[in-house]
Amino acid sequence: MKIRTDLALECREMFAGEISGVESTSHDSDGITVTHVNIKTPEGEARIGKPIGSYITIEIDNMLCQDDEIEERGENAVGNELKKLIKDKNTDSVLIVGLGNQYITPDSIGPKTVGKVTVTRHITSEAKLGFDFDIRPVSAVAPGVLGITGIETGEIVKGVVEHVKPTLVIAVDALAARKISRLGTTVQISDTGISPGSGVGNNRKELTEKTLGVPVIAIGVPMVVDATTLAMDIIGEHKQIKNELIENGRGMILTPNDVDAISNTASDIISGGINMALHS
Repeated sequence: MKIRTDLALECREMFAGEISGVESTSHDSDGITVTHVNIKTPEGEARIGKPIGSYITIEIDNMLCQDDEIEERGENAVGNELKKLIKDKNTDSVLIVGLGNQYITPDSIGPKTVGKVTVTRHITSEAKLGFDFDIRPVSAVAPGVLGITGIETGEIVKGVVEHVKPTLVIAVDALAARKISRLGTTVQISDTGISPGSGVGNNRKELTEKTLGVPVIAIGVPMVVDATTLAMDIIGEHKQIKNELIENGRGMILTPNDVDAISNTASDIISGGINMALHS
């Protein structure tokens, strides 16, 4: 039974000791733990089960205490790590893509974030006419999901990219975790793009540099845990229970009862971090 998680950190935690082709380091950022997992070789990719690239995990344990100071520190941590990740990329024009279904709360972080980012593409031409400062063109779109639009998310995003011509895409989505403790407390940033719906077994066309023609940074917060993965993590390798879970637990997805507050706070932190990285 494969453990289902979108977090590279959780994949790394399944192995004891060093892994060839994988580097992992952690540091403290104003009381927030930030972990970098860098997958550098095909061997490391095969062991971890994630594409070669950089994965940054920001653990904000008190995200839900509705403390402005903690939220600000979370925004700063996300913004600083995002700045480092895009430092060597061409960010003349950035498109923010909010993935997910705005009508399903655990899947609404992407659309909520898009509604809070500072978009500037529509005013950059005016700025050039007389304002005494530079503004990076930033645009945003929430493409919805196939069940509502009848169009693959990847097709919509590719069409927008071809028309708007951004030099970088930042995709925001809800993720799946292995452990309950990481639901709503963890932000992952990666430079490998994303496959919408992969965390809950509903894989759609990937959004990557290969498919869109521009670099894609993915930002997400785990909002759900697969029931079988959770139970497997708790009971270990008990064969009889394991077989029963695989047979009867398949397809069950769990989310916290305070998911509304989580999605609101998480989208505040992500949008604040994006605004900081792109406009300061």
